[in-house]
Amino acid sequence: QVQLVESGGGLVQPGGSLRLSCEASGSVNNIYAMNWYRQAPGKQRELVAKITSGGSTNYTDSVKGRFTISRDKSNNMIYLRMNSLKPEDTAVYYCNVGILLPGLKFLDYWGQGTQVTVSS
Repeated sequence: QVQLVESGGGLVQPGGSLRLSCEASGSVNNIYAMNWYRQAPGKQRELVAKITSGGSTNYTDSVKGRFTISRDKSNNMIYLRMNSLKPEDTAVYYCNVGILLPGLKFLDYWGQGTQVTVSS
């Protein structure tokens, strides 16, 4: 299995920046995609950004041009750089990974989340 621990959240003013980190440990060799989700109070959890094992990335429209997802394979870290933050970005952010096992068996793992609050 895979264990995920997020960090880097906090309180930031509008227009500020944060970098979220996700440390992955365990069976990391078969990860096919890494994702960042977020969930605001009273709203459903939504996919914010994803990166595949080949390095392709995708973002939800509301964060395009402001957020950047990346992966450092040397230390099994996944990052989400967030610039030009807005109050609407306030949410708990979760790291998620998908595992592809032999026989096309897929598994998903989640971190506990880190709070991001954008407020003046």
